[in-house]
Amino acid sequence: MKHRIIFAVLMSFTLSLFMSAWITYVNMGATPDFVSFWMSAWVLAWPAAGIISFIAGPFLHGFAQKIANKI
Repeated sequence: MKHRIIFAVLMSFTLSLFMSAWITYVNMGATPDFVSFWMSAWVLAWPAAGIISFIAGPFLHGFAQKIANKI
């Protein structure tokens, strides 16, 4: 369980950080306030990504294993 929590925190941190940066850039471009808007988006995205990673992670890991075994 400890591993699952740590993995969910690290994975959600990484994905939400980069995805919020990308979406903020696509929507706003490289404006002077980019970092401020990006951090606001990331603060909202990380908790949601963490919960999704924790809940969906085991299912998706098993599903990926089934797919990998078939190919």
